[in-house]
Amino acid sequence: MKSVPVRDANGQEVGVLEVSESLFEGETNPKLIHQAVLMYQANKRVGTASTKRRGEVAGSGRKPYAQKHTGRARAGCLRSPLWRKGGIIFGPHPRDYSFTMPKKAVKAALLGALGSKFADGEVIIVDQLSMPQPKTKEMARILKNLNIKDTCLIAVSGSSQNVHGSARNIPRVCVMRVEDLNALEVLRYRKLLLTKEAAEYINSRFGKAAEEKN
Repeated sequence: MKSVPVRDANGQEVGVLEVSESLFEGETNPKLIHQAVLMYQANKRVGTASTKRRGEVAGSGRKPYAQKHTGRARAGCLRSPLWRKGGIIFGPHPRDYSFTMPKKAVKAALLGALGSKFADGEVIIVDQLSMPQPKTKEMARILKNLNIKDTCLIAVSGSSQNVHGSARNIPRVCVMRVEDLNALEVLRYRKLLLTKEAAEYINSRFGKAAEEKN
């Protein structure tokens, strides 16, 4: 187990949290993480890009002139892709880009992404983020006290509308449930801010003891 400092909203250290060494020394697989990132990005694609083939373009499909004795190149259709207002050759058509990966592979990719954050010292744990009402100024003050100047992902346990509302208007800051974390979102932001409850959830899910049970 390794000790990670826990800070309050003012940036002062108020305790430590024992975290499994597997989060610091776990084996990372760059190819697996890359594949998981590609999967999440592909699943976000709408896939609605579309073009018209020569048979779908409006207009006549007749032969423009005789095949021979004109001195011109042969042409069989007015809507040929070689002509103005013709169809598109090998253009995009609506398709589904999404694909899936085994659950164990997705979990391993997330563990590798989290492990890289812990190993690089880019994880900050705060004892709590309780806000009586959404207030951007208060969230900005907390981030400043924690010396967070880069992009930041805030992971909270459960849903907190006030925390979401407070960080919504701050550029390069995102809030999401710790249960919804994935490799793409973890790697997209420089800093990872965890509440103590969220850090305990990650420790219980990815700790060596939890892995042995699974």
